[in-house]
Amino acid sequence: MCEDCGKHFSVLSHLKRHMRTHTGEKPYRCDECSKQFSALFNLKQHMKTHTGEKPYRCEECSRQFSEQGSLKKHVRTHTGEQPYKCEECGRQFSELGNLKKHIMTHTGEKPHKCEECGKQFSQLGDLKSHIRTHTSEKPYLCDECSKQFTYQSGLKKHMRTHTGEKPYRCEECGRQFSVLGHLKSHMRTHTCEKPYKCDECSKQFSHHSNLKRHMMNHNALQM
Repeated sequence: MCEDCGKHFSVLSHLKRHMRTHTGEKPYRCDECSKQFSALFNLKQHMKTHTGEKPYRCEECSRQFSEQGSLKKHVRTHTGEQPYKCEECGRQFSELGNLKKHIMTHTGEKPHKCEECGKQFSQLGDLKSHIRTHTSEKPYLCDECSKQFTYQSGLKKHMRTHTGEKPYRCEECGRQFSVLGHLKSHMRTHTCEKPYKCDECSKQFSHHSNLKRHMMNHNALQM
């Protein structure tokens, strides 16, 4: 039994591996890039990112992955499955990491502080991403066209311009989109939702770009 959380294990090696989630110990190190892992299996999976091996293939769109976990995450973009649920508010997520980040919105915990501007973050990864707004670093490179990006999410969106992948599908009409934001905007054509309101005349719009164009009419009249 784990003395930290009370979880039970029938195999000693499984308990030892679990204990590393509490201690943060990462005894397995990649000789190629020095990244460290808590489990040998994770190191083996990671090594495929260096060898270029991609044995895991999506049956829906044929995209290939070096890690089985990455394939599982990707498949959820097709199925819409969200197996991770917040016990506080019931919101569901497709990835465990996103649930963990979300939970901090309830606790308010922000332990990671930017030394440049003092802004605080709940996740170390978010702080690292934020720091790039100060350094202008763009570490994510597109292998197809060499365009560089500040954030991995930006690279992922961009890659779809090369692959043609459109993982976000409208359940109402079947239209597919490469960017989640575009699907959300499109959904308003079905729901007639108009969340953008003009402060001058209270007219409402379904898209922010339409509100901006409308505001120009007010600005022109005031000149």
